[in-house]
Amino acid sequence: MNASRRNFDSVRRYSEGMMATRNLSNLRAPRKANTGRKRVGRGMGSGMGKTSARGHKGQGQRTGTSLMRGFEGGQMPLHRRLPKRGFTNIFRAEYTVVNLDRLAEQIKDLKLTEIGLDDYKKLGLASSKNALIKILGSGELKSALTIHAHKFSKSAVEKIEKAGGKTVVLGGETEAPKGKLVSKASR
Repeated sequence: MNASRRNFDSVRRYSEGMMATRNLSNLRAPRKANTGRKRVGRGMGSGMGKTSARGHKGQGQRTGTSLMRGFEGGQMPLHRRLPKRGFTNIFRAEYTVVNLDRLAEQIKDLKLTEIGLDDYKKLGLASSKNALIKILGSGELKSALTIHAHKFSKSAVEKIEKAGGKTVVLGGETEAPKGKLVSKASR
């Protein structure tokens, strides 16, 4: 048995042998499950008497004190020493990424020919029905599927079409508006 395996066994809460003999007659509460609340200021025998584990004088000893996160004792804190950089784009569209191998794994037992937006949620591939979906080309697709999504990678489109399937882009490419403007070349 190598050293890393031995360390792993010592970390385990219950060994395999112990679990085999575990039954209602020898159940025990986990370690520290019955430990009481820490009561401070109850005499020096507890080790937390007198100053109640707060030390002598100073800000940390006073009642009602709280330091801001990252406070460094008056020294300029790290979050203020580092420069600001970049910005947050409020118009950013967050896409749920679905790889072909995950898609194939989820539908292998189902006899599906088409995957719509609602199906991603039902298959557990998206967190909500309104999620924006992008299909990536990692993995292989064996069955012909019509896949509806908001975006597809080039490799995903190639693999889907190679398997005999079809890609449908939702909220697809909008055509240029047909207005009264005419280019100079066509006059």
